[in-house]
Amino acid sequence: MTPGEPVDLTAEERAERLGTGGVGVLSLDTGTDVAPHAVPVSYGFDPVEEVFYFRLAVGPESTRGEVNHREAAFVVHEATGDDWWSVVARGELVRTDEESVSTASLEGLDRVEIPYVDVFDASLDEITFAFVRLDPDEVTGLRSD
Repeated sequence: MTPGEPVDLTAEERAERLGTGGVGVLSLDTGTDVAPHAVPVSYGFDPVEEVFYFRLAVGPESTRGEVNHREAAFVVHEATGDDWWSVVARGELVRTDEESVSTASLEGLDRVEIPYVDVFDASLDEITFAFVRLDPDEVTGLRSD
């Protein structure tokens, strides 16, 4: 291995770095040749199921459109000096109230901590939120050597 060559993170290392929640960037497929809709969001991570949870603003004022059954990629990273790591998850978003995932989601939401990150022009009590989960088809992680 060449010094500085990225090293794959194991599932345990990914879980350690992700913790039970934090902030990352969620990119949603637009279904067109337009660039993905990418926004910083807070997340909760369930290391038992390796599933991500999000509290997303929904409704007519939302710029991201419908989120249920939408392809997405989620990135979390950190850099300190020469050391860095990143985790990328890809899959489909599903609302947690959807029957096919509701029971598993209730159990998973007990294991996560989604921080509140206020990036809205309106008061939080004026915004409608939905809980969605990303049960990734693929999760990868890299770190500096």
